[in-house]
Amino acid sequence: MSRSAASRANRRGEPPPSPEPLPAPAVDSHTHFDIAVGGEDREPTPAEVDEAVDAAVAVGVPRLVQVGVDVASSRWSAELAARRPEVLAAVALHPNEAGAGAATAEALAEIDRLAALPRVRAVGETGLDRFRTGEDGWAAQEESFRAHIDIAKRHGIALVVHDRDAHDEVLRVLEDEGAPEHTVLHCFSGDAGFARACIDRGYVLSFAGTLTFGNAGYLREAAAMTPLDQLLVETDAPFLTPAPLRGRPNAARLVPHTVRALGEVTGTELEQLCDALTATAERVFGPW
Repeated sequence: MSRSAASRANRRGEPPPSPEPLPAPAVDSHTHFDIAVGGEDREPTPAEVDEAVDAAVAVGVPRLVQVGVDVASSRWSAELAARRPEVLAAVALHPNEAGAGAATAEALAEIDRLAALPRVRAVGETGLDRFRTGEDGWAAQEESFRAHIDIAKRHGIALVVHDRDAHDEVLRVLEDEGAPEHTVLHCFSGDAGFARACIDRGYVLSFAGTLTFGNAGYLREAAAMTPLDQLLVETDAPFLTPAPLRGRPNAARLVPHTVRALGEVTGTELEQLCDALTATAERVFGPW
């Protein structure tokens, strides 16, 4: 999603209150503090970002993954992770950026450089998007996706995959290239059949606020069949605010809403689920 769309998302409604803290520490495996706090028009100040991180910690979310979508935000993500012990970074060129021609040799070389930093633990979000990018950009998206897979494997870090309306194509590219040991389907958007295909390949499924939407029974079915050690949870803030807060800006501190929904869907006691999500996050991204 573009930064202009992010800015519009940030302008909708008043920020909702923080939820009741979780009974055990959990994780937000995919968030965009730069966009959620600053939006399109400006870079947030360190104090503003610190306040947002502290608000997540206060509700039981002391582990966060800040995700880049272009060279500038990837650099910013790496800098935040170096400054805040609660935050790890993922770096990449978003598939929609790649489809628009951003995946130049120079840009990919910078992502490769950033991926070597000690607090950068994933390459992402990369992947394929057949919704926002037209057919004329699909070849560039796929070439970029393949390059990001190579970067993740060479550095021995996780791969975070953006998949929108491209389930079969994502699986094809991952099989062609050989998926990294830890591969995360960010904001999982498939049905039970696609979930089974990902689970059988050892991928991790990360569920966002979409899990709580009234029309998302197919996502709840997919989550219910996913083993706990292949589950993650995320906000993708400032996007995908969970029900009943839709229409208001999302934030990392709101991830407990989705954690609780995931507990209901999977029939898992909340503290056990928090422990499992933390264990999976540390297996995928390494210790914080």
